[in-house]
Amino acid sequence: MNQFITNIMENLTFVLEFIALVAVLVIVAVIAEKLIAKKNHSSEKILTTRKTAMIGMFSAIAGVLMTIELPVPFAPPFYGIDASELPVLLCGFAFGPVAGVLTEFLKIVIKLFFKPTSTAFVGELANFCVGCSMILPATILYHIKKKKSMALLGSAVGTITMTVFGTLFNAVYLLPTFAVMFGMPLEAIIGMGTELNAHVTNVFTFVAFCVAPLNLLKGAGTSVLTFVLYKPLSPILKASYENAVKKTKQA
Repeated sequence: MNQFITNIMENLTFVLEFIALVAVLVIVAVIAEKLIAKKNHSSEKILTTRKTAMIGMFSAIAGVLMTIELPVPFAPPFYGIDASELPVLLCGFAFGPVAGVLTEFLKIVIKLFFKPTSTAFVGELANFCVGCSMILPATILYHIKKKKSMALLGSAVGTITMTVFGTLFNAVYLLPTFAVMFGMPLEAIIGMGTELNAHVTNVFTFVAFCVAPLNLLKGAGTSVLTFVLYKPLSPILKASYENAVKKTKQA
């Protein structure tokens, strides 16, 4: 806990920027969810007690999964792949885009209690932004019309968006920021990629050969696992939510 607070105080400006970005994406999700509700003539609340509880549960699972990173052979060791987007996408499909974004944020907060940042929050910011670039389009498209075909389309669009956004975000902002914050020449980071792949010669080939495949693999894996797990879990989630709605109406 002390280490967590120390990390925040040492990187306060960056943390405040992070929180501002979270607020912006939550607002985008709220607007999207309200427009979807209007289109579908739904009076369902964006957040309820039951939804909040489920967001907390899925966030906890995602936070733990985020601490378990596996290295990939085509990227330097500071890149890894984890399964933390799986609970986030499941929660977003079940309860909407706002639930997805909040789960994405809370998973990072929970992860930081288990495993303090080693990248001055740059890695956590990357994980949040890149994760939301998949979660938002996937959940928005699915909730426009809750059909299997829309879930497939949403997952595909989300994976592509995450791959493209994650690649550009790393090239334009994250890698230069990481280099400045750690006093490491950008060329040294690129050199780590060159050791793995001779085609890596600059920042754009670095993200093309190291970052893009990572995001594509993570997006595809998350999508497949979501389709395997969502159907068995859906009746439980739906029953829990419907019971909560009935209790609210009775009260």
